[in-house]
Parts: sequence; C-alpha cells; structure tokens
Amino acid sequence: MLEGKTVNLRIREREDVDFLYEISNDIDCYGEYTSVPEQISKSELNRKFDNPLNLTILTESKWFIIQKKDGTKIGLMNHRLTLPYRWIEISYGLIPNEQGKGYGTEAVQLMVDYLFLSKDLARIQAMINVKNIASQRVVEKVGFQREGTIRKGFFNRGELEDAYLYSILREEWKEPKILTKTP
Repeated sequence: MLEGKTVNLRIREREDVDFLYEISNDIDCYGEYTSVPEQISKSELNRKFDNPLNLTILTESKWFIIQKKDGTKIGLMNHRLTLPYRWIEISYGLIPNEQGKGYGTEAVQLMVDYLFLSKDLARIQAMINVKNIASQRVVEKVGFQREGTIRKGFFNRGELEDAYLYSILREEWKEPKILTKTP
C-alpha cells in the first residue's frame, strides 16, 4: 500500500469487485470529459481477476484503488508501462462527490513518487482532455509540463476530442514529495 497524508493507493483486488461494478456502471462517475465504456457485469469483473487480459505483449498495466484514510474507496488509478521504452502513462478518476478536495493531486503525487522510486523511468505522462481544466491543474500541481496537443486523441461520447499530453521527467521530479521509501 502507498500511504499518503489523506489518501492511500493499493492494488485492486477481488474484494473490490462491488466498488468496480458500481463505478463502472455509473455514467456520473466518468464525468463529461471521459469516454464511457460499455457496461460490465460482476461475473465479467470476476473473470478479469481470473484471466487478466494484456492488450499487447509490450504493455504492462496495474490498477490501484484510491481510498481515504478510513478505507472509503473514492477512485481508481492506473499506470501502463510501455516496453522497451522507459516511460509510463498514468490515468485516474475520483467519484464525483470526492472531486475538488485535493485527493486526486495527492494520489497522483503518490504514484509519481512510487514510480520514480521503484522503476528506472525517464518520464511519466498523462493525456488529458483539453476541456478538463481540473485534471490539468492536478498534474500541473505535481510538476507535469504540457508538451502539446494530441489532435482527436480521445473518443468521448461519440465524438473525437483533442487531448493535452503532459509529462514529468525524472530530473524535474528530483525527490519524493510524499513517499520516503517504496513498500
């Protein structure tokens, strides 16, 4: 578990199926800037734990639960390592009533600290819908820099929309802000 001041990150487990089912089938949890996936049943979620699907042999992906200190589950975070390159892309989301409270910023900082402490990475990046000002602020507070626009980079509710590509380089990060060691 990655422990922060107000939130923790932990690897997604089978015990999280009810939470995952609830948020994956609630359109409000995706917000207006995120593509809504097809609905999924609990049995399908359970099968994913039995047979995790790697989209390609060159991608390693891990999902984390974002939870408050009292154990309340409030969101998800993912990182995808693309081999043989030395960079990871992160994505994240909080349930609507927990947004705007600083939890997302802390969760992203925890993940950045963890990834740079535990992996030989040159960069961490995130693609964010150009209209999603709140998420842009989150990564900027953590030290990410906007690199450019990915034209028609997101398929969102039937439309292709532009995204900004943000990154933080190892030398820009310098040292952990929250984590002092890797678990």
